[in-house]
Amino acid sequence: MAASIDHRQLYRLPWNLADNPIVWLEPTDQCNLKCDGCYRKNRPAHKSLTEIDGDLDVFERLRRFDSVSIAGGDPLMHPEVVEIVRRIRERGAKPILNTNGHALSRELLRELKAAGLFGLTLHVDSKQGRPEWKGADEIRMNELRSTYAEMVASAGDLACSFNSTVYPDTLHHVPDIVEWAQREIDKVQTVVFIIFRHADLSSGDWDYWAGDRKVHIEQLVYAEKEKRRLDILAGDVVEQIHSADPAFQPSAYLNGTERPDSFKWLLSLRIGNKRRIFGYVGARWMEATQSFHHLVRGRYLAYPAPATTAHGKGILTLGSAFDSRTRATALRFGAGLLRHPLDLARSAYAQTIAIIQPIDILADGAQNMCDGCPDVTVYDGRLVWSCRLEELRNYGQFARTVPRVLHVAAAASR
Repeated sequence: MAASIDHRQLYRLPWNLADNPIVWLEPTDQCNLKCDGCYRKNRPAHKSLTEIDGDLDVFERLRRFDSVSIAGGDPLMHPEVVEIVRRIRERGAKPILNTNGHALSRELLRELKAAGLFGLTLHVDSKQGRPEWKGADEIRMNELRSTYAEMVASAGDLACSFNSTVYPDTLHHVPDIVEWAQREIDKVQTVVFIIFRHADLSSGDWDYWAGDRKVHIEQLVYAEKEKRRLDILAGDVVEQIHSADPAFQPSAYLNGTERPDSFKWLLSLRIGNKRRIFGYVGARWMEATQSFHHLVRGRYLAYPAPATTAHGKGILTLGSAFDSRTRATALRFGAGLLRHPLDLARSAYAQTIAIIQPIDILADGAQNMCDGCPDVTVYDGRLVWSCRLEELRNYGQFARTVPRVLHVAAAASR
């Protein structure tokens, strides 16, 4: 059963379409892996630098942002990925490389850093078709995660995040990844769980329409005839994390476009070291961080630098003055010094755990998307949801879901 979370007790992140910490640049459709649940058709197609500059111009014209997620496809497949990073940095934004890491090398990482790379988000899970990891579960995949974390840390001063898709048969491994992240808390700043979704063709419950045309979505890469569970919610992931850490509690969220009490993005920030987690910060800390950064820099914050997240004790000291949950974490840290006195000398770190719940189709066919989604990209000069770009490419607009029973009834009434 999904954990019960009251959204009114959390900080509703102020992100919106025009003012958001992130934009999503897709310089290529090509990828060197085949991830289960991917929403982009793998094509050997790269955008030119002129086209990429055009996308960046659109972002700058329509949206305030802090960071540019360079995605795809896998951006390392683009022959000029280093130059793309350089151009983003020259515009004053943080370039964040979103990659599966399969083509990453220490030499390339040095080139990217010299060009101005701020950080990496590495997508690693057990359903990516990695030949050398065939049959590995999420526990074993932690070995690969650690390899990449060490590589990024060795380059120095690069933000490091990891994404993992949560499938029905890997949901129970979420606590294993959370525990792994604690062991790497000095190297990894963020861990993100993305709940699996696809367009379900198995039930026959839906018709799909684009404008006045009924469309067949079998051609979309995220349409599947296989019957799979699609009802995993953010609260289910929270419940799994609770099983390993009962103190776990999110403090900030984005709701859905159709349901204000749905959790499309859930964020928590924990403070600890490699041996133990002291606790979590509360909603007021999240609000203060976003508000102060926007006041000073004119934009919301994404991807703090490792030098910032290494000040876990400073967060406890400062946050205790106005945030009750941070104060409780500070008291827990102090009480724990009786048993763990060396924690006073050890560094403490801040680490974000995020949960993303993609599109949900409600009973009446309404599509519950992420309200204020950071991951928007450019299509035809406008900002659109990146996860559904294939619909625009195929139909010129997003497809609507219509319950078949309602559609049949409406046709009969005519």
